[in-house]
Amino acid sequence: MTDTTLKSLPDDLKSTTDRARDVAGQAQEKVSNAASAAVDAAKEHPYAAAGIAVGVAAAVAGAALGVAKLREDTPAKKPAAKKPAAKK
Repeated sequence: MTDTTLKSLPDDLKSTTDRARDVAGQAQEKVSNAASAAVDAAKEHPYAAAGIAVGVAAAVAGAALGVAKLREDTPAKKPAAKKPAAKK
């Protein structure tokens, strides 16, 4: 929102908008800190980070394979064909 549109909003909506901006800013800061910590940890322990990445990739691939197997179209069993009635 621009400042001109904020001026036309009621006071309670302005305070709600301000609180939402504050919360979004705090969340952005926390995510940024967590990402920096993850990068620092990966730099300090590269082999462990590579092992974790391989494990996560294997888990995702296994889950994808499992889903693919579950979603495979299995041929539906067709009822047995009836024999024609014998003529007497």
